[in-house]
Amino acid sequence: MKIAKTLRITILCALCLVLRSGSLNSQTGKAEITTHHATGTFEVKIDPEPADEKAGAPALARMLINKQFHGDLEATSKGSMLAAGAGAKGSSGGYVALEIVTGTLKGRTGTFVLQHTGIMNRGAPSLTVAVVPDSGTGQLVGLAGKMAITIVDGKHSYDLEYTLPESQ
Repeated sequence: MKIAKTLRITILCALCLVLRSGSLNSQTGKAEITTHHATGTFEVKIDPEPADEKAGAPALARMLINKQFHGDLEATSKGSMLAAGAGAKGSSGGYVALEIVTGTLKGRTGTFVLQHTGIMNRGAPSLTVAVVPDSGTGQLVGLAGKMAITIVDGKHSYDLEYTLPESQ
């Protein structure tokens, strides 16, 4: 009798966890996590810092980043960028950056960190922007995802593909 009661409680707890984290896949029996998209525009201000230049060596450029996001993500961000490359059109180079985003994502308030890794290979760009795992605070604890950035005619837009646990 006591074992049956313990088993029922365990099953109930497992069901509650599944229902809180997403729906249950009837074929696999595993919880499904729903992916969301947040889209909008942003403005960016980049302030260069003095470069460390040595004769004959590539220079590392340091920049401070300030952004204002609009749309599904209403937020500001501050960050730092480190870049290297020839700088000529059609050349190669790379950058890394970290930025702390503070604001509201579809009604949920908090902060999170974005990590950028950009490569320019003879004029062909490649960019990855990811939410740093476990960086979410406030109502954004558990945020995971990646951000696509598009620039058309000098205008910046974003598409944040993300997962986030249901509200507590």
